[in-house]
Amino acid sequence: MLIGEVARRSGVSTRMLRHYDTLGLVRPTGRTTGGYREYSDADIERLLHVESLRSLGLSLRDVGRALDDPGFAPDALLERMIQDTEDRMAADARLLDRLRQIEAADADDWSAVLDVVGLLRAVHSEYAAHRQRAALRAGDAGLSAEALTDALLAESDPNTAGALRWALAQTSGALDQLAARVADHDPTIRRRAITALASIEDARATAVLEGALTDPDPEVRRTVARALGRRGVDAAVDVLIELVAAGDRDVEAAETLATYADDDRIVGLLVDRLGGDPDPSVRLRLVQALAEIAGDAASKALTDLGDDADETVARTARAIGSLRSP
Repeated sequence: MLIGEVARRSGVSTRMLRHYDTLGLVRPTGRTTGGYREYSDADIERLLHVESLRSLGLSLRDVGRALDDPGFAPDALLERMIQDTEDRMAADARLLDRLRQIEAADADDWSAVLDVVGLLRAVHSEYAAHRQRAALRAGDAGLSAEALTDALLAESDPNTAGALRWALAQTSGALDQLAARVADHDPTIRRRAITALASIEDARATAVLEGALTDPDPEVRRTVARALGRRGVDAAVDVLIELVAAGDRDVEAAETLATYADDDRIVGLLVDRLGGDPDPSVRLRLVQALAEIAGDAASKALTDLGDDADETVARTARAIGSLRSP
């Protein structure tokens, strides 16, 4: 088959067929009596193999190796191609997100569009000071809740994160964006989302926080329990008591428990959980927690602990109890 016929049937241009010949990738094995290239059936089959491999994104060099090198192993090449493809897809996804964020800002002229683009770049700057300044301007510039949430959940600088939380609190749709990230597989993302939700005094935010009380990450549970405790939500009480028992930010947990209105109930739950613990350090934390709670129930519990078998626990309970005496 002559080159023109091969080009017509295969869809590969004569120019590319000659290029393949020059590279040694697909060489016609025959010549006509007039000296023209003539492709055999085996040559056509090889050409189809070349085009198939090229359709996967292989370079001509890799195609030649794959077809001619008996020791060629495709695993590493395929792994590299998969990674390159995933990287391109991720870059395209980031670009699409950026375009949607610009669209959501509802900029009505090119000057406003460029301002939004500049802010979107600045909130992801490598310099924390630049990110913080952009966060403080973000609300006025109309950055979307999605754009601000993305920036916040990627932010490691506490001052910039605070500025982004402030901007988010003024932005419509912030709660929905944050709530969607509470189930993220990355605990760091969940921690940042929960911290932002904890600053939103809203019934829906409270409901989302309650759902996160069983999060597998201890820092998330601590943050949620303290936030709900400050709102007087009963569901947080057991978690706060466990924090006291474990010595995990126990002072903060005890202070939060002291804010609940029903002192007698809180004291009863603390004593039931910690009072009979065989570890004296746990009973000592109970004494310290009771010190934060006013009322007769806490005073009586301290009196009882004044007879504890551990001298440190007993002495501490008596000392705190004496300070509460009228």
